[in-house]
Amino acid sequence: MLSICARHTRGGIYLCNYLTAQRAGGPAPCHFSTSQPSLSKDHRDYSLPNVSWSQNLQDLYNKYQELSKNGNWKCIPSCSQWRLVKSQVGDPMEGVRENRFFIRNLDKDGVGLECCMFYNKAEKRMVCIFQPGPYLEGPPGFTHNGCTATIIDSTAGEVAVCTVGMAVTANLNIDYRNPILLGSTAIADSMVEKVDGRKVYTRCTVRSHDDKVVYAEATGLFIKSNL
Repeated sequence: MLSICARHTRGGIYLCNYLTAQRAGGPAPCHFSTSQPSLSKDHRDYSLPNVSWSQNLQDLYNKYQELSKNGNWKCIPSCSQWRLVKSQVGDPMEGVRENRFFIRNLDKDGVGLECCMFYNKAEKRMVCIFQPGPYLEGPPGFTHNGCTATIIDSTAGEVAVCTVGMAVTANLNIDYRNPILLGSTAIADSMVEKVDGRKVYTRCTVRSHDDKVVYAEATGLFIKSNL
């Protein structure tokens, strides 16, 4: 079943500005700012480090920030609600909604999912560095596989959106290799393999911060939305 396109803007690519592009009747490419943070002072950017981040997560963040200096990689700012996404593209929502993006639904740092995404346009590649907190437990001491699936869907979906514009999940196949320890640091690495009309084929690997352990491997099919 196709999932809604909001799942692939879950606190992520509001700078893709696809809402504005749609109103103009044009394509929906990603546009990034090289300055951080990109959110207004009243809106928190969840992609920025906080005190709950482990040293390994901080080191990976610093690594990709360094790679961003030559313009190949861009950090994706992250907010918590659709209304913040739309306000950034000049299309504010009426009324007050308490809805939150799934991966940004906790206010306390460190207990849920700490994550940050970086995009490489030339390689059609998205990486998500992340740290699962204690509220994401499945087997004792380990991350629930549903959380891993969410990370894969988010990362692969983000790179599909950056490639073709608004897109929805049509199919996701995941092979789980090893459990992810709660509080550890991992990387989801996704690339677009092929675009065939409205179909976007992706693959994603989830591995440990030091590349020594593969946690999961996945393939995904996303469909460019006509909505």
